[in-house]
Amino acid sequence: MVNNDAIYKDVVRYIGELIKVNTLPAGVLCNVMAALQQALPHYFWVGLYVVNGNRLELGPFQGPPACSCIHKGKGVCGTAWAEARTIVVPDVEQFAGHIACSSLSKSEIVVPVMRNGEVVAVIDVDSRELNAFNATDRHHLEHIAAMLSESGLL
Repeated sequence: MVNNDAIYKDVVRYIGELIKVNTLPAGVLCNVMAALQQALPHYFWVGLYVVNGNRLELGPFQGPPACSCIHKGKGVCGTAWAEARTIVVPDVEQFAGHIACSSLSKSEIVVPVMRNGEVVAVIDVDSRELNAFNATDRHHLEHIAAMLSESGLL
């Protein structure tokens, strides 16, 4: 069995190094998303949606094409933004108002990136497996969201 906690610890260290580079924010954020997707086998799609006015706009991501704009309170991402909290969805078919960017997505976790008490972006991760995300995913993705917030990249 894969030890995701150990994998996350390595990825978090690596992301810390990527963030220190901080030359071109878009490039750093693209590399952060790539590091997450490559390290964790249950990640089908991983990306950022960035707050722009009353909607989230697609930012750096890894995976197939995605929805480019999500309104506040809509879908899992918009709900996580509106409620300023992490949302874990074991089965996206059971989430009222789920926005299906890909029919291959079966479960999802969305983690807000907060700065000065406001959501500035969300990390969105989808899996092809039902019930793919647990407390380990939540803990480490929330830590990565805090790292991104502190980095000033968003």
